[in-house]
Amino acid sequence: MKYLYPAIFTKEEDGIIVTFPDVDGAFTDGATMTEAYENAEDVLNLMLMAQEDDKQEILPPTDLDKLEIPEHSMAALVPADTDAYRRKVDTKAIHKNVSIPSWLNTLAMKRNINFSNILQNALMKELGVSSI
Repeated sequence: MKYLYPAIFTKEEDGIIVTFPDVDGAFTDGATMTEAYENAEDVLNLMLMAQEDDKQEILPPTDLDKLEIPEHSMAALVPADTDAYRRKVDTKAIHKNVSIPSWLNTLAMKRNINFSNILQNALMKELGVSSI
């Protein structure tokens, strides 16, 4: 899923604090604005992915013009794409059993076919997704 949520960036003496008013528990920081924004994208993806996995209700984002922005702070929209993020971070391999005809196995073994690679590529093509 793709999302776009407002974040509040607050300058502190030692860096920038980032909070998300609409996503419970989503906060991060950074030494620079670039680092804070990159960390904000990461934590937003992580928190929304966890909510999806737990089948929790994901609240809609508040409009920027309706946010209460504290003094010495600014708001910015931060994108999240949990499908792309999941492909990037959830790389643990799992074992699946498949059944194929014996003759097909014999031909594939003679040609040193990597079954895992073929299955992954076929599934990605069938599902219309790409790897990282």
